[in-house]
Amino acid sequence: MDRTLLTDDMWRRFCSATGVSHETYDVVAFGRATQSEAKLAQLVIAGRKRATVNLMRNYEAGEPLPVIGGYVVTVDGDGNPICIWQTIELRLGPLNSVDEQFAYDEGEGDQTCEWWLAAHCQEFAAEAATRGYEFDDTMEAVFERFRVVWPPEVAD
Repeated sequence: MDRTLLTDDMWRRFCSATGVSHETYDVVAFGRATQSEAKLAQLVIAGRKRATVNLMRNYEAGEPLPVIGGYVVTVDGDGNPICIWQTIELRLGPLNSVDEQFAYDEGEGDQTCEWWLAAHCQEFAAEAATRGYEFDDTMEAVFERFRVVWPPEVAD
């Protein structure tokens, strides 16, 4: 996603209040539909979601690859910024290599590997059909853990 006046404003307030002098940040909206984005963003605010995953091919297609220590402004389905997180861990591997802790940390569904893999296979298969490529659960994925750093009332 692109930066907006709203995300820039949140970023300036964060930097001013914390003394962070980092000049760059990424913008992320979870999910593929506005309702899904809002639901997943609320899981972050509630402290339940502290991980996310994306297929490596999406980064190869132009999305910025996360970096440890990098910052992300998370937006809801309407593009309103809700928080800023900092990436604390990255792991590359096949989508089906998810472990129980990661499935739990992603905070969705019943937080088990079985639920997680089924839900993500469904999501990524739909994305593949739309974008015209073959999907399987051995595709390389980027597993990312993060900590919320702004606003203070939801920071870890």
